[in-house]
Amino acid sequence: MGKPIFKRKIYDEILEWKEKLSDKYALLIKGARRVGKSTIVEEFARKEFKSYILLDFAHASKAIKELFEDTYDLDFFFLQLQQLTGTRLFVQESVIIFDEVQLLPQARQAIKYLVADGRYKYIETGSLISIKKNTKDILIPSEEHKISMYPMDFEEFLWAIGDEITAETIKMLLKKKKPAGNAMHRNLMRIFRLYMLIGGMPQAIETYLKLNNLQAVDTTKREIVDLYEEDYSKIDNTGLAGDIFDAIPASLSSNASRYVLSYAREGTRSEQVRELLPDMLSSYTVNIAYHANNPGVGMALEKDAGRYKLFTADTGIFVTLAFKDKHYTENVIYNKLLSDKLEANLGYVYENAVPQMLIAKGNNLFYFTMESDTSNHLYEIDFITSVGDKVCPIEVKSGKYRSHKSLDVFCDKFSRRIRDKYVVHTKDYKWENGIHYIPVYMVPFI
Repeated sequence: MGKPIFKRKIYDEILEWKEKLSDKYALLIKGARRVGKSTIVEEFARKEFKSYILLDFAHASKAIKELFEDTYDLDFFFLQLQQLTGTRLFVQESVIIFDEVQLLPQARQAIKYLVADGRYKYIETGSLISIKKNTKDILIPSEEHKISMYPMDFEEFLWAIGDEITAETIKMLLKKKKPAGNAMHRNLMRIFRLYMLIGGMPQAIETYLKLNNLQAVDTTKREIVDLYEEDYSKIDNTGLAGDIFDAIPASLSSNASRYVLSYAREGTRSEQVRELLPDMLSSYTVNIAYHANNPGVGMALEKDAGRYKLFTADTGIFVTLAFKDKHYTENVIYNKLLSDKLEANLGYVYENAVPQMLIAKGNNLFYFTMESDTSNHLYEIDFITSVGDKVCPIEVKSGKYRSHKSLDVFCDKFSRRIRDKYVVHTKDYKWENGIHYIPVYMVPFI
């Protein structure tokens, strides 16, 4: 049995590049390691082109790599490439894939001339941490169209496990503002909890489908975490970047209004982290929510770059990371989530899942805090998204919600800016007093 090819939404984005932009631009797919970039690109090439050549620079021969030392004579270059790979190229009907392009900077530099030549199409994939490191001495091509690839979202996860019904059901319920009802809601929550435990990394889902064993899935995810930390060591030999990543669950569980540096390493200064953050974000292993100083459609212009919260890009990885230094059997999140007995102090798993789903829908993440006029209490809106010229505040409640004072205060203060208001919780859907109380499984569809 071969490796499964999962249906991914990014396929349509790649197709749009082919139809509208490929004459002038190569495609560069950005994303974390093991997120499925190479798999989807090869599947696309197989279906959409008459022929393709895949150059994996992690395993390419010396002869292949030496071709890029001199691309002055492209006729001879393509002749050699076809000869070495045993694949015939057809003008305007073939694509050449540069996989792990960061490992051969000369290949990425050659994109400018290859695209201008116009005979074939080009797709690049790779780890952006290493790409950045390995491009100091080359000319970065402007002829690149960049798109982002994220872990499989909830709908893609459903497709992967053979469920073609659930997503359409949720969309219909949300559109009609109807609750699912007790039995259906319990089932939808059970499926979503399984998604949180496994996550959206294709390799983890493949392990689950093959073995139906969450301990085996956890082992797969631990291997992915190890790969990420190897990448972090490439940008930071002090180990601080890895410590920042490892401390994300601890910081979220503290319920603080920003990422707590001391959880990563005692004595860490904000300046040290600020230097590492761009590279960590470019690795697509973490998501960041900045504090919005002025919550409106221009939040990015007035964000507080020194005040932020960090989340792992994949909640399945988050669950493993939370207990990374313990044995699988000590990871109470698996048992608690499966049995629907997650205590309030483990609610940060939901706090990590919501931003992952918002990012997958193309949102940037912002949150907002404000002090009470009558006490030292701090009101906080977990996430704010923008739609048109309005904003949508989102408050996440992992347990049995009792009140949403922060949301009320925020909406009173910025009433003219508000479009839709959401309380995300684990209960069934409810529409009341202008607020959508939505179960967490509806977030991908709002």
